[in-house]
Amino acid sequence: MEKLKELYQKHKEIILYAIFGGLTTLVNFVVTFIIQKVFGLAAEGTEFVITNVIAWVCAVAFAYVTSHIYVFESKAKGARAIAVEAGKFVGSRIFTGIIEMLLPSGLVAIGITGSLLSFEGFWAKAITGVVVIILNYVLSKLFVFRKKKELASEEPDTETLD
Repeated sequence: MEKLKELYQKHKEIILYAIFGGLTTLVNFVVTFIIQKVFGLAAEGTEFVITNVIAWVCAVAFAYVTSHIYVFESKAKGARAIAVEAGKFVGSRIFTGIIEMLLPSGLVAIGITGSLLSFEGFWAKAITGVVVIILNYVLSKLFVFRKKKELASEEPDTETLD
């Protein structure tokens, strides 16, 4: 049991990122399901796009809150600091969302095709998923939720030599 605690403490951030990432995906699916069932929107055309946008916004909001509080334990306080941090988070998710839309087609175009259980383009989609998960983590860690000491070490030295 002690070994498990040590392992958890050593890899806490990545473990929590994986857990809340799975829950974020669940939020996306549940919101999609609710919108389709409660509001009767179809799983096609414009209605499906609207449903996906609403589900994406809910999932990103959930991901931001859980990342802010639990995964990266952000110290941002006050409306302005949180708004800046949330803006960076949403911006990075829009960036990786664009990659998620474009990369599979690019991979198929260079010959990474193949299907699995009648899922055409499976490998291109799987590779894209891995790339996006890694990019989301790296952007969150290095851009969105940077710790103060990391920021302080990048500030120019203002001391003057006499």
